[in-house]
Amino acid sequence: MLVKIMPTKYFKPHSSSSRLRLWLRHAQKRASDIANYKVWILAALIGLITAHGMIVFTGAIEYITRFAYGEGTRMLASGARDLDAGRIWLAPVIGGIIVGLLLYVARRLNWLPDTRCQGVADVIEARAGPTGHVSFRAGMANTAIASLALGSGASAGREGPAVLLGGAISTALSDRWGLSGKDARTLLGCGAAAAVAASFDAPIAGVLFALEVILGNYALSIFGPVALSSITATIVVRFYQEGIGLDVHGFLVPIYGDSSFYDFIFAGFLGIICGCVAFSFLQLTAVCQKWVARKVAKWKIEPALLPPIAGVFMGCVALSYPEVLGVGYEATTEALYGSYSIPLLTILLVLKIMTTAVCLSCRFGTGVFSGGVFFGAISGAAYGATLALVIPELSADATFYAMVGMGAVSGAILGAPISTTLIVFELTGDYEMTIALMFAVGIATLIAQSTFGSSWFHWQLGQRGYDLSEGPQGVILQTIRVRDVMRQMPDDAAPLDDGAPRLRPTHSLGEALALMRDHELDGMPVADLDDHNKVIGYITQIKALAVYNRALVDSHVEHHR
Repeated sequence: MLVKIMPTKYFKPHSSSSRLRLWLRHAQKRASDIANYKVWILAALIGLITAHGMIVFTGAIEYITRFAYGEGTRMLASGARDLDAGRIWLAPVIGGIIVGLLLYVARRLNWLPDTRCQGVADVIEARAGPTGHVSFRAGMANTAIASLALGSGASAGREGPAVLLGGAISTALSDRWGLSGKDARTLLGCGAAAAVAASFDAPIAGVLFALEVILGNYALSIFGPVALSSITATIVVRFYQEGIGLDVHGFLVPIYGDSSFYDFIFAGFLGIICGCVAFSFLQLTAVCQKWVARKVAKWKIEPALLPPIAGVFMGCVALSYPEVLGVGYEATTEALYGSYSIPLLTILLVLKIMTTAVCLSCRFGTGVFSGGVFFGAISGAAYGATLALVIPELSADATFYAMVGMGAVSGAILGAPISTTLIVFELTGDYEMTIALMFAVGIATLIAQSTFGSSWFHWQLGQRGYDLSEGPQGVILQTIRVRDVMRQMPDDAAPLDDGAPRLRPTHSLGEALALMRDHELDGMPVADLDDHNKVIGYITQIKALAVYNRALVDSHVEHHR
């Protein structure tokens, strides 16, 4: 049977309207893959709520500071000098006692189970987990405790608690809307970006901080919502600034003179100094935290008793140098204006590093960004003042170097050279100074990372058993737990014999695979945490590998779409 084939010209081509509809369907599918409308709506809402939360948080610190010392954070040192010695000493001591009591209550209520204030590292840990969850109750309790600690004079930062607050708000909304783990992690970045943007009136830096530090991801589907949240928070803060004169920023940036070619060279040497300062702080704080942890375990000390010890230390130092109290914004401003002598700058730098290390180790507050800003401003001001004495005709004034140092030290401590550079740029609007800052930040970060081994946040995570340096594949093996993937066993399952191989529900997926390999088993029972012989689940090597492969594919899609 012969079939007549019609020439191609007799086939009717697609009309223009058909092609347009087909293109629109494809475009809609691509857009839905990249952008979830719920995420965009919640991103704007997170920016709105986090900005108001930052205003309340900052206002609480200001109120407590005025109550304790008679002045707000901008004039804390000046206000403390006008007080009698007893009040200067008692304010941080009483603050430490109340903070310890609140931490104890929060632990008993299981809001802060580790009896410590939380910060950026906890948000990064939540992002690394499958669900991207930050407890809302922990966020609220942490904000209240941090307000009291900072207001009573704890030498710590406010940006860490602010980022955790943004993460708690984002988690509450993502849980309410039933979002996936990927979208919940995106909203964590939105909360962090909004908190940083509201703190510094720096929307670009807020976006880069969230992408660089929290998410470690620059995918297009993430960038848009994070930027929207950061912009929304900035608009809210600026509205209150212009409407009622509210100012949430801690220090003032003075006008400084022009710079020259030589200042870029001098900035490189300042970067070396800032790297050494950052390393000194990181190393001292790490040693102090490990020492305190050993003593707490050895002597069975109640952790809630640690903040009063830090309060006593702060009170003793503040009797002579009240500049170290609180976030240190007055001393930072004075350093930027060149108001301190070189000997005083040196003393303040050493004392602030010591007090911050003690407060962080004794759980009297959290957050290191403000400390990094203080260390950098003091170091840069001392360096600039020295250059002014030696070669005044070649160097810029001390304010220029104080701004450079401020970004270099904080960037090296946080491991966030891009976002800290942009924060300083948005504070100053000086392109030439930013070039020198980038040079100094790069050198300081290289020195701090080479000597200490990691940023402060990644060191904290390392103490909890997480190593994020291994990339997505390593994070997946560390963060997925056996309890998340095991098959439940009936209550009457046969108990295990003593010495039989077993897993715990808290073991990571990587640990489970390693134990199955070591015992040459295709699967292992999961024992109860309290009764080591009671079987509550079972996991096979095939199931573990399937979960790992699926998570690895999802991570790749999340990082590249």
